[in-house]
Amino acid sequence: MTISKAVITAAGPNQQHLLLQTLIDREGRNRKVLGLLLDEITSAGIENVALVVGPGQEAFYQDAMDTAQVKLTFIVQPEPRGYGHAVLCAREFTGESPFLLMMSDHVYVSDRAGQTCAQQLVQVASAQEQMVSAVQATHESKLAYFGAVSALVHEARERLYRVNRVTEKPSPTEAEQHLMTPGLRNGYYLCFAGMHVLTPLIMELLQERCITLPPEGKLDLSSSLNEAARRTRYLACAIEGRRYDLDHRHGVLMAQLAVALDGRYRDELLAGLVELLALTPAKTGVAGSINS
Repeated sequence: MTISKAVITAAGPNQQHLLLQTLIDREGRNRKVLGLLLDEITSAGIENVALVVGPGQEAFYQDAMDTAQVKLTFIVQPEPRGYGHAVLCAREFTGESPFLLMMSDHVYVSDRAGQTCAQQLVQVASAQEQMVSAVQATHESKLAYFGAVSALVHEARERLYRVNRVTEKPSPTEAEQHLMTPGLRNGYYLCFAGMHVLTPLIMELLQERCITLPPEGKLDLSSSLNEAARRTRYLACAIEGRRYDLDHRHGVLMAQLAVALDGRYRDELLAGLVELLALTPAKTGVAGSINS
């Protein structure tokens, strides 16, 4: 299976500004998040990319382009009818081809030398010739932010699973009852990492659900992925790397630190962080906590 197209969704009200955030990349350069995602996509050999945006937003993203390696097509989602609807808007673009789907509010750091997270996923999908979603073992305290899967190890292959159920943002109780995956630590579940390689089947399933939606209804993606797991072999790959959700509290900060620490100026940054911590007095009674 050859994957030559990619779709980035950026039409949601909370996603529109995230692609335009500026981060310092691994080489110490100021880059827009859009540029980092396009780097991720082109690393997998994909140059034909569609960006799903809201009405009148094309110019903002065009100005944020800092690479000439891709052919970028803008697709307008005319009204905010959900993430699944944004994906469905790209149906004409994807046609009968499999495609890489990426969310605009994630940044990735690979733990596999010489291979990005997108490369890992596309390589698995090409070899297996099936739909594959990237997943990451995620603590139950963060289940409210991600879709999660129930899966079994696929053909004794490390880090590859056969999906049998998909649930969007499950509660810890629901996850414990229905989404346990053998081999994971207690309290951890396989949650989506913000990128998928999908086939035309997903567009068919989204269209089926869209037809039955009430006028104000929202079309999600997870329900169609769950149906895909019932109809065909659908896999999940635990990528060797980490996804950072920019839309979380301190999400942009954590993504920035992760990307910078993965780069050539790691030692310089660590020295600065140590100095900052030494100079910052501890405060008592500060609200909030850090989830493990």
